[in-house]
Amino acid sequence: MKLHQLATAATTSVLLLSTLAASLIKADITFANESLSDRNSSVQLVAKNVLRSGSFVTTEQDHPTTGKASIVNERGQRYLEFDAAFGTASGPDVQVILHRNKPVPVNLSKADYITLAPLKSTEGTQRYAIPDNIQINNFESVAIWCRKFNVTFGYAGF
Repeated sequence: MKLHQLATAATTSVLLLSTLAASLIKADITFANESLSDRNSSVQLVAKNVLRSGSFVTTEQDHPTTGKASIVNERGQRYLEFDAAFGTASGPDVQVILHRNKPVPVNLSKADYITLAPLKSTEGTQRYAIPDNIQINNFESVAIWCRKFNVTFGYAGF
């Protein structure tokens, strides 16, 4: 009799484990079928803290600039991010800068800004690391600026 009870318990355990394993495999396959960008978006929404944001305004009419800029903190690192609607004109030596004031004038004085990096692309989502030594509270705007001709294309105030 004990052998029969033991066999029944073992069979029940095997059935439970196989059901659990099948559920886990199905969940894993469902997760694997999600697009990578969907998973990254979900993770980024949890991990990112938006510190400041603003929409771009065109400064120089021949160089329209649109979209939104945000300063975010992700795992202790700050980044400047442009959204998918970002767009600006092309030009020589175009830079991404942080400016002390809002609004940002067409022509800049060296004392009023710091350069983060050359512009990566004239459109779409992009991200720039903000060095730890930059006090972002000292800056009221991000701007797209052509260094060669000292012309601000547009800015987003925070």
